[in-house]
Amino acid sequence: MHENLASLQEALGNRYRLLRELGSGGMAAVYLAEDTERGERVAVKVLRRELTAILGTTRFHREIEILSGLQHPNIVPVLDSRQAGTRLYYVMPFIPGDSVRARLERQGPFPVEDVIRIAKDIGEAIDYAHEHGVLHRDIKPENVLFDGPRALVCDFGVARAIEAAGGEFSSSSGLVVGTPTYMSPEQATGGEVDQRSDVYSLGCVIYEMLAGEPPFAGPTAQAVLARKLSEPPRDLRTVRQDVSAAMERAVLLAMEKDPARRPESASTLVGMLT
Repeated sequence: MHENLASLQEALGNRYRLLRELGSGGMAAVYLAEDTERGERVAVKVLRRELTAILGTTRFHREIEILSGLQHPNIVPVLDSRQAGTRLYYVMPFIPGDSVRARLERQGPFPVEDVIRIAKDIGEAIDYAHEHGVLHRDIKPENVLFDGPRALVCDFGVARAIEAAGGEFSSSSGLVVGTPTYMSPEQATGGEVDQRSDVYSLGCVIYEMLAGEPPFAGPTAQAVLARKLSEPPRDLRTVRQDVSAAMERAVLLAMEKDPARRPESASTLVGMLT
């Protein structure tokens, strides 16, 4: 467990009753909770103390307020954000379905037609956010959830707040904006990022849904980034015979190291898959 549930509940107060931990990562832990006012189950994401100290309360709440305005069928919305003692947290609807990660671990590569459908849902969410000035910066299989057949993108909140706060994290802090396996080369090297960085990450997710493994792997984050910066991804059709030449070209184009060579938008990438 990320930390003692009773002590965290005491800090949060009575509005959200924590039920159990759903998972944790480098930046936060997420808990299943009951919204005692609405009688609904929600997901409460509690940021690490180190991250709270870097962000600051005022900036965090301001950025979460911006994110709460993202209303799209394929985006898990932000419902609330609060401070609990020295901790910051935000609240999202609880989506009881699988994630892309869970399905990959359970069943392996996805059927091609499912990949196209899921990529379309993700692409629509990403493009909508981009139109409203928000980059995700952490598109990955764990952040794509299923509500019935529809794929929903979650977790715009933390990365956006960190980006706006201008946080620069040393390797000793253990806090990194994004996930090395899926982040673009320019994001990995601290360069300027735009919507094509999210397109790169979407390309990595599509690749993994088709191949059953990410385009770059290694024993450490540094090893993954070194390969990402110096090697091309393995051709998809060497591991997946039913992937068309057009789909392979589209996915590999999305993962070009030079952003200028990538599709300009997620929807452009999705349209190239067929």
